[in-house]
Amino acid sequence: MEKFDLTVIGAGAAGMMCAIEAGRRGRRVLLIDHMSTPGEKIRISGGGRCNFTNTRTSAQNFLSNNPHFCKSALKRYTAADFIAKVDGYNIAYHEKTLGQLFCDQSSKQIITVLTDECRDAGVELRLSTSVETITKLDNGFRLNANGAPIETASLVIATGGKSIPKMGATDFAYRVAEQFGINIIETRPALVPLTFASDLLDQTKVLSGVSATTEVRCGNAAFREALLFTHRGVSGPSILQISSYWREGDTIEIDLAPEIDVAHKLREARQNTGKLAPQTVLSKMLPKRLAEAVAVRADAGAKIGEYSSARLNVLAEAVKNWRIKPVGSEGYRTAEVTLGGIDTNELSSKTMEVRRTPGLYFIGEAVDVTGWLGGYNFQWAWSSGWAAGQVA
Repeated sequence: MEKFDLTVIGAGAAGMMCAIEAGRRGRRVLLIDHMSTPGEKIRISGGGRCNFTNTRTSAQNFLSNNPHFCKSALKRYTAADFIAKVDGYNIAYHEKTLGQLFCDQSSKQIITVLTDECRDAGVELRLSTSVETITKLDNGFRLNANGAPIETASLVIATGGKSIPKMGATDFAYRVAEQFGINIIETRPALVPLTFASDLLDQTKVLSGVSATTEVRCGNAAFREALLFTHRGVSGPSILQISSYWREGDTIEIDLAPEIDVAHKLREARQNTGKLAPQTVLSKMLPKRLAEAVAVRADAGAKIGEYSSARLNVLAEAVKNWRIKPVGSEGYRTAEVTLGGIDTNELSSKTMEVRRTPGLYFIGEAVDVTGWLGGYNFQWAWSSGWAAGQVA
């Protein structure tokens, strides 16, 4: 029977990071993944250029039942630490917006760095390998992987969440948690497009493909980024961000022109260009198709010069506070991450070890720590993987 000091299940961002760090400590490490290639989510991320971290990373950029849990790992392995790793390999990158860093060329460069470092650290990587059973021993764990037994002193679960199943996502981490009696915070798709009921979709389907900078609000959360209308509802960065806060039945408020005093512009138009149609005036502030749709929704007609102040306010409100109630999301099929997961109360924030099951660790997306859009979830993968790799 093969024996290892550490077995990491899941060769994604967190799993490879953990394996590298443990291997550098001289541990005999086995890294397993059921896919035929490592780092599949890394490969497709950022449109193939991998938004590998965010320079603005702090605990405030993450959702969790315990908002303090992520602080220790993020403080000890920072965005600057991973940037230094990227710099060390002379990988060119750029800041797209809001601290988001992307490779200039390909996300495969990040995968190559990680697989090369795994090799250099003596990590044994086994792909197309599925773990069928896990049994707790007095001094470790016994796995059955592709029908063969393996004993390991420590075990790290880094198999992620349920998002994007076509990339190999499964509920493996949650099944392991259930086996060991570990509490799981309810999971749901996050960073995901939202969908409309047929009546609202009838109003917006003509806007499919239209994008605009917006401010989207739900409860106390607000994001000012691009919104994209789709044939099923809405997407784009602002919607993906707010989707992590939205729940079925919630209303979302959208400011379609957050940087413009629309009421003032409309009053100016009434005074100076009164013969123009309302949609023509709005098209100077919004994309043309969106301006036309807003005018229809506000039942705008006649010429702007004929509008009363009250009617101008109604038109401005249609732009500045469009209230919608999505009926759902596109689900795990397109969700970038999974919200919820392994209850952080079950884990050490310093080591990611399960408090009641010494030697067992959960890291990355499987844990109830979910970042905003923009490289934050990768940074959590690096940080949590690094933390576990120091001790596992």
